[in-house]
Amino acid sequence: MTINRGAAVRKGREDVDRFIGKAPDAVRKGVMRGRKEQITLTIAPDLLAKVDQMASKMGQSRAALINRAIYELAERV
Repeated sequence: MTINRGAAVRKGREDVDRFIGKAPDAVRKGVMRGRKEQITLTIAPDLLAKVDQMASKMGQSRAALINRAIYELAERV
């Protein structure tokens, strides 16, 4: 039996692609809210408490504050 190294490399890549494809954010699920796409964000509890505190002081929702922060950062880049 001949070992086909190219096939083994392709098989490895297929395994990697399949693994990555199973990640929760690998495929957009297309959940739209108006003109915005809903995402899932994991954040440390202490940072979330700070975000909530800031949002409350600014009279904004958590989502509005996070959107604004991301927008402002994206504008700088």
